[in-house]
Amino acid sequence: MYWIIGNQGMLGQELSRLFDSLRVSHIGTDRDVDITKPEELASMGRPFDWVINCAAYTAVDKAEEDVEQCRALNVTGAAHVAAFAQSRGAKMLHISTDYVFNGTHTAPYREEDPTDPIGVYGLTKRDGELAVLSRNGFVIRTSWLYGRYGNNFVTTMLRLMNDRDGIAVVNDQRGSPTYARDLAAAIYTLTKTVDEGGAVPAGIYHYTNEGGITWYDFAAEIYRLGRERGLIRHDCAVRPCTTAEYPAKAARPAYSVLDTSKIKAALSINIPDWKTGLKEFFNQCPR
Repeated sequence: MYWIIGNQGMLGQELSRLFDSLRVSHIGTDRDVDITKPEELASMGRPFDWVINCAAYTAVDKAEEDVEQCRALNVTGAAHVAAFAQSRGAKMLHISTDYVFNGTHTAPYREEDPTDPIGVYGLTKRDGELAVLSRNGFVIRTSWLYGRYGNNFVTTMLRLMNDRDGIAVVNDQRGSPTYARDLAAAIYTLTKTVDEGGAVPAGIYHYTNEGGITWYDFAAEIYRLGRERGLIRHDCAVRPCTTAEYPAKAARPAYSVLDTSKIKAALSINIPDWKTGLKEFFNQCPR
């Protein structure tokens, strides 16, 4: 039995639909169970094999002012879920982020590289990781996540490209877009491999679609596919800009490509490249 916490979010919905399609026994909760309150977690009376925590405070800029709430969900909540899972003899898998790094690398970050968050969101996610790891949990870091459910970079770009004649997109931040459906499949593969006795120890793993690009590169491909599929109805000029030209309250890591060698070796999987993931997303979009 799986418990998906945050099942109404982008990744939680993908996991729920994957488990439904595979007829995997699971339940899901969202705001109806407050993970910052241990007593609400304790009220879940049934046994679980896995607790998957997709709940997070992800409003990166807002977090700079809403520090208390961000920390409550990303640190306190994660710690409570980890303690609950351990007390019930369940395994826990927690989702984290590339924002735990400061972005000064020039080569993909490995799991063992030192963390050094440069904003409140990244700091709270790093501290949440530590709480989960202290309870022998699994952590999957991902980046630039998008999907069919909820707001994300791809849906925002499609909206703006339909509303405007031109947009500017940052071209000096580099990372790896990740299709939520691909990540959901990897999560299930990890849990199944562990349950079948595979050599997948608890700890940190990185999962993103393959390839390191800029937000501008990502937007240009969204525009190309959107026009090709008829989802963008008129011409829109997509031009590159710098981070300095696009000010934000929270600093972003300039480079946050994650090395995925560890999870590929542990699960014997191939990971789709970012263009394949994006094309599959568009294949799932209604015309």
